Amino acid sequence: MALLALGINHKTAPVEVRERVAFAPEALAEALHEACRQARLSEVAILSTCNRTELYCATRLEGTRALLEWLGEYHGLDVEELQRCSYAYWDEEAVRHMMRVASGLDSLVLGEPQILGQLKSAFSVSQAEGLANVELGRLFRSTFSVAKDVRTQTAIGQNPVSVAYAAVSLAQHIFADMSTSRALLIGAGETIELVARHLKRAGVQQITVANRTLARALAVAEEFDGRAIELSQIPDELPNTDILIASTASQLPILGKGAVEVALKKRKHRPIFMVDIAVPRDIEPQVGELDDVYLYTVDDLREVIEENQRERQSAALEAEGIIEAGALEFIRQLRELDAVDTLTQLRTQSHQLAQQELEKSLRQLRNGKDAEEVLKRLANGLTNKLLHQPTVQLRRASSEGRSDLLQLAQELYQLSDSDQAG
Repeated sequence: MALLALGINHKTAPVEVRERVAFAPEALAEALHEACRQARLSEVAILSTCNRTELYCATRLEGTRALLEWLGEYHGLDVEELQRCSYAYWDEEAVRHMMRVASGLDSLVLGEPQILGQLKSAFSVSQAEGLANVELGRLFRSTFSVAKDVRTQTAIGQNPVSVAYAAVSLAQHIFADMSTSRALLIGAGETIELVARHLKRAGVQQITVANRTLARALAVAEEFDGRAIELSQIPDELPNTDILIASTASQLPILGKGAVEVALKKRKHRPIFMVDIAVPRDIEPQVGELDDVYLYTVDDLREVIEENQRERQSAALEAEGIIEAGALEFIRQLRELDAVDTLTQLRTQSHQLAQQELEKSLRQLRNGKDAEEVLKRLANGLTNKLLHQPTVQLRRASSEGRSDLLQLAQELYQLSDSDQAG
């Protein structure tokens, strides 16, 4: 049984292709069974995210054509196009690839942790459908164990590299006690959600979300026990704001110098920390000229991000070592399991031969034969029968110049040169 990892990701395909090969969560169970049936797989699990779609398979097939044909048929895509932008890893390489994916080393953002949870969900769905219980079951469990070691033994996830984290990190340099700081977030997209999450972890208790659409602002604010306001209410909220972070898609600035000046007077010149993540900018550049305002843009955050990326790169080197050791251990265990069937057959065959000789000896004893003579014949007969096939095969190997098999026999039976000479 071979292991196969077949996929398309952000390195091999544009978003236009990636979104077309994505699997809807509600259709995943049916797709798994269909893949097994049409591509003749023994087991399969499907990981589908915004940056990758990967199929992990246990199969007796030697190529990927049948699987690509099913994938193309399922999504209405040309097989040749899929072939060009896909990759396939087999056996040991499939194990290494899967462990790298789970550890965040193959992600768009190095070391990001979300992928591990997504892999666990993919395994859970496949396992529930009875399609990842043996070969893939062992692989997933080993993969999760290695990913955990990477997280606990390296700093791969300890230095976030997102703009959202960098913004909050700078705020912590200005405000010693974040729990007493009040934050105003302008926008309600994914970046603002990440900002709110980091602020909450840093101890900020009061978060207000301002957005053009109040319903969207409410959806984000409620997740973090915050308040929601419309953009028109920002001037009223400014005097109570210590930290302001903006990230909208507006083509024009939302916050001007005049409104900030008024707010600073009401605050009696207590400082306001501002980060403008948006491009184009949400905050007029002139706001940065005001005393008691610390205004940063995306470019100012780059140094923080680059430093964290350097630290993650260093941690990634350590992680590769853990993954290599984990992959080799998994392959070693797999090879041991491969020997089980052969050993079982060998024991069964030997037992049958021994039973035949024993029954023959018992008959001779019942007929009054000498016990010592019967035992000698039993030992010789059993030895001859056990060694008959190995002897025939080794003689044939010797005549054919197969010295490798002769050396293997010496290793298996622990024979030495002196044994042969005797």
